[in-house]
Amino acid sequence: MIENEDSVWDGTASLVEIRRNIHAHPEAGWKEFRTTALVATELGRLGFTLHLGDEALAVEERLGVPDDDEIAAARARACNEGAPEEVLEKMGNSTGLVAERTYGDGTGPVVGIRVDMDALEIVEARDDSHAPMRDGFVSRHSTEMHACGHDGHTAIGIGIARKIGESAFDGTLKLFFQPAEEGGRGAIPTSKSGHVDDVDYFAALHLGLGNETGTVIAGYDRPLCNCKFLVRFTGQSAHAGNAPQEGSNALQAATTAIQNLYAIPRHSDGASRVNVGKVSSPNGQNVISDHAELIIEVRGKTTDINEYMMEKSRHIVAHSAAMHDVEYDIETYGKTTTFEADDEMITAVSDSAATVEGVTNVSKRERFGASEDASFLIQRVQDHGGKATYIGIGSDHPSGHHTPSFDIDETSLRIAVDVLLKTIATVDSR
Repeated sequence: MIENEDSVWDGTASLVEIRRNIHAHPEAGWKEFRTTALVATELGRLGFTLHLGDEALAVEERLGVPDDDEIAAARARACNEGAPEEVLEKMGNSTGLVAERTYGDGTGPVVGIRVDMDALEIVEARDDSHAPMRDGFVSRHSTEMHACGHDGHTAIGIGIARKIGESAFDGTLKLFFQPAEEGGRGAIPTSKSGHVDDVDYFAALHLGLGNETGTVIAGYDRPLCNCKFLVRFTGQSAHAGNAPQEGSNALQAATTAIQNLYAIPRHSDGASRVNVGKVSSPNGQNVISDHAELIIEVRGKTTDINEYMMEKSRHIVAHSAAMHDVEYDIETYGKTTTFEADDEMITAVSDSAATVEGVTNVSKRERFGASEDASFLIQRVQDHGGKATYIGIGSDHPSGHHTPSFDIDETSLRIAVDVLLKTIATVDSR
């Protein structure tokens, strides 16, 4: 059990206690040092072989990694909040964990389950109508929050690891505790790690997504492709009153880009999206801006449509910079692709879910309306001959995902564990 939410958990803690402990200590993408270290400690106790940090992913493929000072601060915070130093040492400067164990005679399939661990950079609600605040497990980190359910996903991964030994599974289980899902930054390096290349059956999962507790979606698929990028405009500062003609205004270039990005013609072949989520130009009101940044995302129904949106965006950024005589550079911050779930996995999940206590509604296949970086893992498994799906586990939540008052119905944790365990048993028997 856990004595208080600032303590770490041991092998007797319930999944609800673990979820709440993680919720109270959220860590944004590539900063999940405490979460990774504590999960590794738990799974080490259960006999799993652990691949930590640099061993869990292709480090050179990471996207949107914070600077060295931020990483160092995140590691120090994790240590101060109970992460074992010896585990942090093994991780190096990378988060993430792949844990594997073979059961029975080992003649069965290799099954991979992916859960994500990262939080969002959101300030959590502090009013008593918000259950984490009322019940004492609200975020201890002022600008980070689990506003998408990844704390629950991590607890589900631990629940599967704890109970898989009670089944008659005769294969190898690989649990992927993935960092940096938000922004589409963590799946590419995880997919290129080599750990998924021998997986026969693979599932990723998500709580909520607008579905009530008791609902299971056996196969979400066809998410929008996505690309997120950071644009930096570099101009020449000058006094805005004394000599404005001597400056080159980076902020003007940024606002010109914004105006024209939203004017990109939408594609007739399918959905296409563009959004500017953040603008930054840290200058005084009497200074011609010499630096401005935009964080932009584009999406498309297909890879080709997404690339169309990206090419148009690049064109607009380049000409906006030229109009105002400033320099620019573009850095890809995150990326996702699309996929179709395999019928064999959809049947296995739907047949299994129908037998789980608390499941009241099973849908075989639905379209995923947004984007999801598990797409690269699913695509990699399928490219190597495996079967894959993306499972939705209903969980009542009082507000939408990525909002300050987001929360989950914790009964969905047990349902998710049972659905996945029965699915593993089903594919093992084939």
